[in-house]
Amino acid sequence: MKPGILWQISDAISAMEAQCVRVSEGAIRGISIDSRTVQQDDLFFAILGDQLDGHNYVENALAQGACAAVVSRPVAGVDPEKLLKVEDTLEALNKLGIAARARSEAKVIAITGSVGKTGTKEALRLALAKSGKTHAAVASFNNHWGVPLTLARWSRESDFGVFEIGMNHANEITPLVKMVRPHIAIITNVAPVHLMYFSSVDEIAKAKAEIFDGLEPGGTAILNRDNSYYDYLTGAARQAGVAKIISVGEHKDAMVRLVNCDLYGDKSRVSVDLMGQSITYDVGAPGKHLVVNSLSVLAAVKQAGGNVELAAAALQDWMAPVGRGAQHGLKIGEDSAVLIDETFNANPTSMRAALATLASVRPHGNGRRIAVIGDMLELGEISIEAHRDLLQPLLDAKVDQVFAAGAHMRALWDDIPEELKGAYAPDAISLEKNLVAAVQSGDVVMIKGSKGSKLGPLVDALLTYFR
Repeated sequence: MKPGILWQISDAISAMEAQCVRVSEGAIRGISIDSRTVQQDDLFFAILGDQLDGHNYVENALAQGACAAVVSRPVAGVDPEKLLKVEDTLEALNKLGIAARARSEAKVIAITGSVGKTGTKEALRLALAKSGKTHAAVASFNNHWGVPLTLARWSRESDFGVFEIGMNHANEITPLVKMVRPHIAIITNVAPVHLMYFSSVDEIAKAKAEIFDGLEPGGTAILNRDNSYYDYLTGAARQAGVAKIISVGEHKDAMVRLVNCDLYGDKSRVSVDLMGQSITYDVGAPGKHLVVNSLSVLAAVKQAGGNVELAAAALQDWMAPVGRGAQHGLKIGEDSAVLIDETFNANPTSMRAALATLASVRPHGNGRRIAVIGDMLELGEISIEAHRDLLQPLLDAKVDQVFAAGAHMRALWDDIPEELKGAYAPDAISLEKNLVAAVQSGDVVMIKGSKGSKLGPLVDALLTYFR
């Protein structure tokens, strides 16, 4: 197949078992489920979502340059020769993804975990790229449409494939990992996340262990030795017939062991014992949690047959993804401040990690550490306790001022010492005026909360005001 060609239309039709007026001989160069981002010669899938029906955007997708559209019903005003008819468009996407996996000879890594999936995926993309052509999702595509979409976009020439698999209910990972069929499975950690849908963290651990269901024979599991669920996950891996288990962490028995870590405001310096091999490298984004995840990255590179030294050196260019620790400069007169954007999501584990990162970034001049925190959602019965338990991490991070938003965060706000209180509001946007007025030169401002707590506009406001 020529470079840049993802599928021949006839091959895609066959894989999806689609019907069409006439089989066109042509090339598919991309796969899209969003008509706004369609490129020339993309195949557009009219996915029926919870709020939008992709069939309403078929005409626009074809006008944008899509070579054809996969539909489950007729679309008025569209050339029927441009329509590939299937019973279910999402199932058709699944079939195309499965066909992409079947034709690939790449080494495949799948990642799940309560925290750190997307960052670890991006680090692996960066690290493995030094050893060969590497395919990974362009964003946090880890659900029932994101995983098959990433598979369907997979070039057969790739040497490595990296897939992120998420869940917020039991039995969600199993069908996805059986499509991906990884040679290596990483579980970053197990933590109290999505407890609205689980009765305990034990159930979350069981759901994460579903990743072993699709592991290829002879496959490897990479597990965090420092996590309290390590023994459980090890047992689950062995019961599933996993051939090899690699442990990572600070624990003295970890096979990939963190020997030393110097944390700075913009990076970390790391020394690791990688199964007897000593490696020192820089992680280009701050945070102890990223350092620990980098151990899994190097373990996966080694197990996949990549060049570990080149991979370790590449991690100096690892940047925190947008909304997950990305740092921005704020211009304040002739001086500046630092903004840390952690607004993608939040749970007790990631909130503590974000506060620890805030502690590692040193304000300059008379600057202060300012924490802007919103509700951590989907915590169920432990929500009030989980929010109150953030008081000590706030104090440990030497936070000088706190802005809090949301009904759940009120439980913490009431316990915060008066001298640390900036402002509280029931919703995030109501903090904007007070927050903008409070920021001074030299400050380090960290904004974090669950996506549903809508702290993102506060980031936009600061970037707009201080530019």
